[in-house]
Amino acid sequence: QVQLVESGGGLVQPGGSLRLSCAASGSIFSVYDMGWYRQAPGKQRELVAGITRGGSTNYADSVKGRFTISRDNAKNTFYLQMNSLEPEDTAVYYCNAKRLELGLSSWGQGTQVTVSS
Repeated sequence: QVQLVESGGGLVQPGGSLRLSCAASGSIFSVYDMGWYRQAPGKQRELVAGITRGGSTNYADSVKGRFTISRDNAKNTFYLQMNSLEPEDTAVYYCNAKRLELGLSSWGQGTQVTVSS
C-alpha cells in the first residue's frame, strides 16, 4: 500500500497561483492512478483532477483551463498546478492513489488552500 504526503497549500489572493505536491512511498508509484480531491466546509469531497498510470488526465469542469495535474514517476511525486484561483477553490485538498483492479486506495492527510483577499 502506498503512503502519501501532501504539501504546498496556503493562503493566496484571488487570481493567484499555488502548486500542490504529493509525495508517495511504500510501493511502486508508477502503477497507480492518481487524483486530487477537495472538500469545502459543508460539502462532499469531489474529484478535482486525475491522471492515470498511462498519463491520461481528466478535470472537473470548474477547474478546466486553470488547473493542471502532472506526475513524475522518477520522483514518486505528482502535482496540481493551480492558476487563476477563485474564492470558490477554498477547500482542503487531498491526494489519492488507487488501483481499482486490486481494490487499493490510499489518501494523504490533506492540505488547506484558502483563496481570499
